[in-house]
Amino acid sequence: MQLPLPKHLDEQKVILRISPEKDVDGFHPQSVGALSIGLKGFVSCTPAGVIELLKRYNIEIAGKNCVVVGRSNIVGKPVSLLLLREHGTVTICHSRTQNLKEVVQTADIVVAAVGIPNFIKGDMIKEGAAIIDVGINRLENGKLCGDVDFKACEKKASYITPVPGGVGPMTIAMLMHNCVLAAEK
Repeated sequence: MQLPLPKHLDEQKVILRISPEKDVDGFHPQSVGALSIGLKGFVSCTPAGVIELLKRYNIEIAGKNCVVVGRSNIVGKPVSLLLLREHGTVTICHSRTQNLKEVVQTADIVVAAVGIPNFIKGDMIKEGAAIIDVGINRLENGKLCGDVDFKACEKKASYITPVPGGVGPMTIAMLMHNCVLAAEK
């Protein structure tokens, strides 16, 4: 399901019509509830892709300070729960967090999902941090960019995902993975 839905549709009503057994997007309250208490179930594709990226690049999550900038039901909250599941120490922030720069500077892993172009600046990043940029924004000139100021942050980061081409393909891969699981049920 592509969110946001057109304004004339009630997002929650549509989500509730999806069978939890076929909820490949991981948006149904039953899927979210299973995630929150550590049960098996479908996980939102973008957060699952973030975790898969970290694992594939052998970026240790356990014991690391993980800062998620963004609190959406689609990315921020579920990726926070997945990082906790992997034994990360998680702080959830947003655009109105006081002392945001200082909080982000403590992060070994930053997941930027705030929906504001180039919101995370280079002076906010700790040397050697891994940065996962979930944002996809279109600038006035039509160019795509993420929530992270890539050029300013790449000098300090040990790993950084590009936009486009970073998390997006992982989201698609996780959706296909969930579709296979749903077909097997």
